[in-house]
Amino acid sequence: MRVAVLNGPNLNLLGVREPALYGHQTLADVEAMVRAEAASLGVEVEWSQSNHEGVLVDAVQALRGRVDGAVVNPAAFGHTSLALRDAFLAVQVPFVEVHLTNIFGREPERRHTVLADLAVAVIAGLGARGYVVGLRALVDRLRAG
Repeated sequence: MRVAVLNGPNLNLLGVREPALYGHQTLADVEAMVRAEAASLGVEVEWSQSNHEGVLVDAVQALRGRVDGAVVNPAAFGHTSLALRDAFLAVQVPFVEVHLTNIFGREPERRHTVLADLAVAVIAGLGARGYVVGLRALVDRLRAG
């Protein structure tokens, strides 16, 4: 089984960006944690991050036929990007949406995502552990058929 993990804008700054809100773990730390969990599940992981909407749209479009599912932290693009939504609609790859913070307890503009209704699940507020929870949930769902 192969799963892509896609990360949106500013996640490359984890560890230094608002640590009181996002924590002290870097994106590399999160990646190592996810890869360790994936290995224990017998799953291959491909990992990417971009600050550019079009690059993420291209990454989603490239998922079709290459992976079984995805874990996606769209970051701010989750609240705004109809292009990202349209890409997921087109490729029809099952995915879990992950947010480090509880977006539903934040500013009003962050309380809605344009991907949530397409996702297998939405994980919010668990910090970096949300990626692992999301990966496990996705793999369970894919294995269940």
